[in-house]
Amino acid sequence: MADMTKQAFMRLSNPKFIMLFLILWVSLLLSSNHTLSQLADYIFFTFLGTLGAIFANSTGAGGGVVFIPMFTQLNFTEQQSIATSFAIQCFGMTAGAVTWWHHYRTEKTDLRLWQGFKRIICVTTIASIIGLNAVFFYQVNSPATLHTSFSWFSLLLGFFIVLTIYLLQPHRERSQLYYVDYIFLILIGLFGGAVTAWLSVGVGELLVIYLLLRHFDISMAVAAAVIVSAISVWTAIAQVNSDVYWQVVLFAGPGAVLGGIFAKTLVTHLSAIKLKLFFACWLLLSGVVGLI
Repeated sequence: MADMTKQAFMRLSNPKFIMLFLILWVSLLLSSNHTLSQLADYIFFTFLGTLGAIFANSTGAGGGVVFIPMFTQLNFTEQQSIATSFAIQCFGMTAGAVTWWHHYRTEKTDLRLWQGFKRIICVTTIASIIGLNAVFFYQVNSPATLHTSFSWFSLLLGFFIVLTIYLLQPHRERSQLYYVDYIFLILIGLFGGAVTAWLSVGVGELLVIYLLLRHFDISMAVAAAVIVSAISVWTAIAQVNSDVYWQVVLFAGPGAVLGGIFAKTLVTHLSAIKLKLFFACWLLLSGVVGLI
Protein backbone atom coordinates (compact mmCIF):
# COMPACT_ATOMS: atom_id res chain seq x y z
CA MET A 1 0.00 0.00 0.00
CA ALA A 2 2.81 2.37 0.91
CA ASP A 3 4.54 1.61 -2.41
CA MET A 4 1.35 2.39 -4.33
CA THR A 5 1.00 5.71 -2.48
CA LYS A 6 4.61 6.57 -3.22
CA GLN A 7 4.23 5.76 -6.91
CA ALA A 8 1.05 7.84 -7.15
CA PHE A 9 2.75 10.80 -5.53
CA MET A 10 5.77 10.52 -7.80
CA ARG A 11 3.44 10.73 -10.79
CA LEU A 12 1.76 13.83 -9.36
CA SER A 13 5.12 15.52 -8.72
CA ASN A 14 6.44 14.68 -12.16
CA PRO A 15 7.03 17.79 -14.35
CA LYS A 16 5.25 16.06 -17.24
CA PHE A 17 2.15 15.60 -15.10
CA ILE A 18 2.26 19.23 -13.99
CA MET A 19 2.60 20.39 -17.60
CA LEU A 20 -0.31 18.17 -18.67
CA PHE A 21 -2.33 19.49 -15.74
CA LEU A 22 -1.71 23.09 -16.85
CA ILE A 23 -2.54 22.35 -20.49
CA LEU A 24 -5.83 20.67 -19.59
CA TRP A 25 -6.74 23.48 -17.22
CA VAL A 26 -6.01 26.21 -19.79
CA SER A 27 -8.00 24.27 -22.40
CA LEU A 28 -10.93 24.05 -20.03
CA LEU A 29 -10.84 27.79 -19.41
CA LEU A 30 -10.62 28.66 -23.07
CA SER A 31 -13.60 26.43 -23.83
CA SER A 32 -15.71 28.23 -21.19
CA ASN A 33 -18.01 31.19 -21.83
CA HIS A 34 -15.47 33.78 -20.65
CA THR A 35 -14.19 36.36 -23.10
CA LEU A 36 -10.45 36.88 -23.51
CA SER A 37 -10.63 40.13 -21.56
CA GLN A 38 -12.39 38.36 -18.70
CA LEU A 39 -9.79 35.59 -18.76
CA ALA A 40 -7.05 38.20 -18.55
CA ASP A 41 -8.74 39.73 -15.51
CA TYR A 42 -9.19 36.41 -13.73
CA ILE A 43 -5.73 35.02 -14.51
CA PHE A 44 -4.49 37.16 -11.61
CA PHE A 45 -6.32 34.82 -9.26
CA THR A 46 -4.27 31.89 -10.52
CA PHE A 47 -1.14 33.67 -9.34
CA LEU A 48 -2.87 34.56 -6.07
CA GLY A 49 -3.89 30.93 -5.49
CA THR A 50 -0.36 29.69 -6.17
CA LEU A 51 1.21 32.30 -3.89
CA GLY A 52 -1.28 31.67 -1.11
CA ALA A 53 -0.80 27.90 -1.24
CA ILE A 54 3.00 28.14 -1.26
CA PHE A 55 2.90 30.48 1.72
CA ALA A 56 0.31 28.40 3.58
CA ASN A 57 1.94 25.02 3.07
CA SER A 58 5.47 26.22 3.80
CA THR A 59 4.58 27.96 7.07
CA GLY A 60 1.55 26.08 8.41
CA ALA A 61 -0.62 29.18 8.14
CA GLY A 62 -3.89 29.05 6.26
CA GLY A 63 -3.97 30.53 2.78
CA GLY A 64 -6.47 33.08 4.04
CA VAL A 65 -3.49 35.09 5.29
CA VAL A 66 -2.95 35.95 1.61
CA PHE A 67 -6.52 35.75 0.30
CA ILE A 68 -8.47 37.78 2.86
CA PRO A 69 -6.50 41.06 2.47
CA MET A 70 -6.77 40.81 -1.32
CA PHE A 71 -10.50 40.03 -1.28
CA THR A 72 -11.05 42.98 1.04
CA GLN A 73 -9.30 45.26 -1.46
CA LEU A 74 -11.55 43.85 -4.21
CA ASN A 75 -14.66 44.78 -2.20
CA PHE A 76 -15.88 41.25 -1.59
CA THR A 77 -18.44 41.00 1.19
CA GLU A 78 -17.22 39.42 4.43
CA GLN A 79 -19.19 36.27 3.70
CA GLN A 80 -17.79 36.03 0.15
CA SER A 81 -14.22 36.62 1.38
CA ILE A 82 -14.35 33.90 4.03
CA ALA A 83 -16.23 31.35 1.90
CA THR A 84 -14.04 31.87 -1.17
CA SER A 85 -10.91 31.65 0.97
CA PHE A 86 -12.13 28.33 2.38
CA ALA A 87 -12.87 26.99 -1.10
CA ILE A 88 -9.42 27.86 -2.49
CA GLN A 89 -7.76 26.40 0.59
CA CYS A 90 -9.62 23.14 0.00
CA PHE A 91 -7.47 22.83 -3.13
CA GLY A 92 -4.15 24.15 -1.83
CA MET A 93 -4.19 22.81 1.72
CA THR A 94 -5.28 19.38 0.51
CA ALA A 95 -2.42 19.23 -1.99
CA GLY A 96 -0.04 20.38 0.73
CA ALA A 97 -1.41 17.89 3.26
CA VAL A 98 -0.97 14.99 0.82
CA THR A 99 2.57 16.17 0.05
CA TRP A 100 3.55 16.45 3.72
CA TRP A 101 1.92 13.11 4.60
CA HIS A 102 3.87 11.44 1.80
CA HIS A 103 7.03 13.07 3.15
CA TYR A 104 6.28 11.62 6.60
CA ARG A 105 5.46 8.13 5.32
CA THR A 106 8.53 7.85 3.10
CA GLU A 107 11.18 9.68 5.12
CA LYS A 108 10.12 10.44 8.70
CA THR A 109 8.07 7.51 10.03
CA ASP A 110 10.88 6.11 12.18
CA LEU A 111 12.48 9.45 13.06
CA ARG A 112 12.46 10.26 16.77
CA LEU A 113 11.60 13.95 16.27
CA TRP A 114 8.40 13.01 14.41
CA GLN A 115 7.10 10.41 16.86
CA GLY A 116 4.23 12.61 18.08
CA PHE A 117 3.18 13.71 14.59
CA LYS A 118 -0.01 11.65 14.24
CA ARG A 119 -1.13 12.28 17.83
CA ILE A 120 -0.73 16.05 17.42
CA ILE A 121 -2.84 15.95 14.25
CA CYS A 122 -5.59 13.77 15.76
CA VAL A 123 -6.01 15.74 19.00
CA THR A 124 -5.90 19.19 17.41
CA THR A 125 -8.12 18.24 14.46
CA ILE A 126 -10.90 16.82 16.62
CA ALA A 127 -10.87 19.91 18.83
CA SER A 128 -10.78 22.21 15.78
CA ILE A 129 -13.81 20.52 14.22
CA ILE A 130 -15.71 20.95 17.49
CA GLY A 131 -14.74 24.64 17.69
CA LEU A 132 -15.69 25.29 14.06
CA ASN A 133 -19.04 23.57 14.25
CA ALA A 134 -19.89 25.25 17.55
CA VAL A 135 -19.47 28.69 15.96
CA PHE A 136 -21.57 27.77 12.93
CA PHE A 137 -24.24 25.87 14.88
CA TYR A 138 -24.77 28.54 17.52
CA GLN A 139 -24.17 31.36 14.99
CA VAL A 140 -21.58 33.04 17.20
CA ASN A 141 -20.53 36.30 15.58
CA SER A 142 -16.98 37.56 15.42
CA PRO A 143 -16.21 40.20 18.09
CA ALA A 144 -15.31 42.69 15.32
CA THR A 145 -15.57 43.12 11.56
CA LEU A 146 -13.54 40.78 9.35
CA HIS A 147 -11.23 43.60 8.27
CA THR A 148 -10.45 44.70 11.83
CA SER A 149 -10.25 41.21 13.33
CA PHE A 150 -7.96 39.93 10.61
CA SER A 151 -5.64 42.94 10.84
CA TRP A 152 -5.22 42.68 14.60
CA PHE A 153 -4.85 38.90 14.45
CA SER A 154 -2.05 39.28 11.87
CA LEU A 155 -0.28 42.01 13.83
CA LEU A 156 -0.35 40.21 17.17
CA LEU A 157 0.70 36.90 15.71
CA GLY A 158 3.51 38.44 13.66
CA PHE A 159 4.79 40.44 16.63
CA PHE A 160 4.68 37.35 18.83
CA ILE A 161 6.71 35.33 16.31
CA VAL A 162 9.40 38.03 16.18
CA LEU A 163 9.61 37.96 19.98
CA THR A 164 10.07 34.19 20.00
CA ILE A 165 12.89 34.46 17.47
CA TYR A 166 14.93 36.96 19.48
CA LEU A 167 13.94 36.16 23.07
CA LEU A 168 13.95 32.37 23.11
CA GLN A 169 17.40 30.84 23.34
CA PRO A 170 18.41 27.93 21.09
CA HIS A 171 17.26 24.68 22.59
CA ARG A 172 17.54 21.00 21.80
CA GLU A 173 14.57 19.90 19.71
CA ARG A 174 11.93 17.93 21.59
CA SER A 175 10.14 14.81 20.48
CA GLN A 176 8.00 13.71 23.42
CA LEU A 177 4.48 14.91 24.17
CA TYR A 178 3.54 15.53 27.80
CA TYR A 179 0.11 15.83 29.42
CA VAL A 180 0.38 19.63 29.35
CA ASP A 181 0.91 19.45 25.59
CA TYR A 182 -2.33 17.54 25.10
CA ILE A 183 -4.20 20.14 27.17
CA PHE A 184 -2.79 22.98 25.07
CA LEU A 185 -3.45 21.13 21.81
CA ILE A 186 -7.11 20.76 22.78
CA LEU A 187 -7.36 24.45 23.71
CA ILE A 188 -5.60 25.49 20.50
CA GLY A 189 -7.97 23.32 18.47
CA LEU A 190 -11.10 24.70 20.14
CA PHE A 191 -10.07 28.35 20.06
CA GLY A 192 -8.28 28.07 16.71
CA GLY A 193 -11.30 26.35 15.18
CA ALA A 194 -13.54 29.22 16.31
CA VAL A 195 -11.12 31.82 14.93
CA THR A 196 -10.91 29.88 11.66
CA ALA A 197 -14.70 29.99 11.34
CA TRP A 198 -14.53 33.80 11.63
CA LEU A 199 -11.37 34.54 9.60
CA SER A 200 -10.71 31.38 7.52
CA VAL A 201 -7.33 31.20 9.31
CA GLY A 202 -6.34 30.54 12.89
CA VAL A 203 -5.85 26.95 13.97
CA GLY A 204 -2.82 26.26 11.76
CA GLU A 205 -1.04 29.45 12.81
CA LEU A 206 -1.63 28.86 16.52
CA LEU A 207 -0.56 25.23 16.31
CA VAL A 208 2.71 25.87 14.50
CA ILE A 209 3.63 28.69 16.91
CA TYR A 210 2.94 26.50 19.93
CA LEU A 211 5.02 23.64 18.56
CA LEU A 212 7.89 26.01 17.81
CA LEU A 213 7.69 27.46 21.32
CA ARG A 214 7.89 23.95 22.69
CA HIS A 215 10.98 23.33 20.50
CA PHE A 216 9.55 20.65 18.24
CA ASP A 217 11.08 20.05 14.82
CA ILE A 218 10.19 22.91 12.44
CA SER A 219 9.27 20.66 9.53
CA MET A 220 7.09 18.48 11.73
CA ALA A 221 5.35 21.56 13.14
CA VAL A 222 4.58 22.90 9.66
CA ALA A 223 3.43 19.51 8.37
CA ALA A 224 1.07 18.98 11.32
CA ALA A 225 -0.38 22.48 10.98
CA VAL A 226 -0.98 22.03 7.23
CA ILE A 227 -2.85 18.75 7.72
CA VAL A 228 -4.97 20.12 10.58
CA SER A 229 -5.79 23.22 8.49
CA ALA A 230 -6.72 21.08 5.48
CA ILE A 231 -9.23 19.03 7.46
CA SER A 232 -10.58 22.19 9.13
CA VAL A 233 -11.28 24.01 5.85
CA TRP A 234 -13.09 20.97 4.46
CA THR A 235 -15.21 20.95 7.59
CA ALA A 236 -16.00 24.65 7.15
CA ILE A 237 -16.74 24.70 3.42
CA ALA A 238 -19.91 22.64 3.89
CA GLN A 239 -21.28 25.46 6.04
CA VAL A 240 -20.46 28.39 3.74
CA ASN A 241 -20.50 26.99 0.18
CA SER A 242 -23.47 29.16 -0.85
CA ASP A 243 -21.33 32.30 -0.46
CA VAL A 244 -18.36 31.06 -2.51
CA TYR A 245 -17.35 33.19 -5.50
CA TRP A 246 -16.84 30.20 -7.79
CA GLN A 247 -15.45 32.17 -10.72
CA VAL A 248 -12.47 33.11 -8.57
CA VAL A 249 -12.08 29.52 -7.32
CA LEU A 250 -12.06 28.25 -10.92
CA PHE A 251 -8.87 30.21 -11.54
CA ALA A 252 -7.24 30.16 -8.10
CA GLY A 253 -7.91 26.50 -7.29
CA PRO A 254 -5.54 24.88 -9.85
CA GLY A 255 -2.84 27.37 -8.92
CA ALA A 256 -3.30 26.46 -5.28
CA VAL A 257 -2.85 22.76 -6.11
CA LEU A 258 0.53 23.46 -7.72
CA GLY A 259 1.55 25.74 -4.86
CA GLY A 260 0.63 23.08 -2.34
CA ILE A 261 2.82 20.50 -4.11
CA PHE A 262 5.86 22.78 -4.33
CA ALA A 263 5.71 24.27 -0.82
CA LYS A 264 7.56 21.47 0.98
CA THR A 265 10.65 22.14 -1.14
CA LEU A 266 10.77 25.69 0.22
CA VAL A 267 10.68 24.48 3.83
CA THR A 268 13.47 21.96 3.32
CA HIS A 269 15.75 24.68 1.92
CA LEU A 270 15.13 27.37 4.55
CA SER A 271 16.39 27.47 8.13
CA ALA A 272 13.86 27.65 10.96
CA ILE A 273 14.72 31.29 11.71
CA LYS A 274 14.41 32.39 8.07
CA LEU A 275 11.08 30.63 7.76
CA LYS A 276 9.70 32.24 10.92
CA LEU A 277 10.97 35.68 9.89
CA PHE A 278 9.34 35.32 6.47
CA PHE A 279 6.09 34.31 8.14
CA ALA A 280 6.24 37.15 10.69
CA CYS A 281 7.04 39.86 8.14
CA TRP A 282 4.09 38.88 5.97
CA LEU A 283 1.73 38.92 8.96
CA LEU A 284 2.99 42.30 10.17
CA LEU A 285 2.70 43.78 6.68
CA SER A 286 -0.85 42.44 6.28
CA GLY A 287 -1.86 43.79 9.68
CA VAL A 288 -0.40 47.27 9.16
CA VAL A 289 -1.88 47.64 5.66
CA GLY A 290 -5.24 46.49 6.95
CA LEU A 291 -5.32 49.10 9.71
CA ILE A 292 -4.21 52.03 7.53
